[in-house]
Amino acid sequence: MTITLTELAELRLRAVVRSTPNDSPTRGIRLAVKDGGCNGYEYDIKISDAPKSDDQVVESGSLKVFIDPKSAPLLEGIVVDYIDSLLESGFKFTNPNATDTCSCGKSFQAGECSPAGVPCS
Repeated sequence: MTITLTELAELRLRAVVRSTPNDSPTRGIRLAVKDGGCNGYEYDIKISDAPKSDDQVVESGSLKVFIDPKSAPLLEGIVVDYIDSLLESGFKFTNPNATDTCSCGKSFQAGECSPAGVPCS
C-alpha cells in the first residue's frame, strides 16, 4: 500500500495526534473514504488509538496511518498535502484513482464503482 504524506501534512497531523490527551504508542490517524459528498465518495481523517485487526498500517515518518480494507483500493497511491495560505487552509488530496472530483476537492468519483453523489449546497 502506497500513501504519501507531504512533510507539511505529516507535521500537521502529527501535531494534532500529539495534542490530544492519549499517549498510546499505537496511536495514529485513520485515513478512509466514505459514501458522500457531491461526487460519491469523500475523504475522512480521524485520530485513532490503534489499528483495527483488518487495517493496513502505513508509516510516514513517525506517524502511523490506518486504512480499512474498503478504503484501501480507493486510496492506493494517494498524496496528502496541507495547504496553509491567506485564501485557504486544509488538506489537499491528489488521488490517482479519482476519475472526477468536485470543485472543492473534498469528494471524488472512482469510475463505475462510485455511489450516487449528493449535490453541493
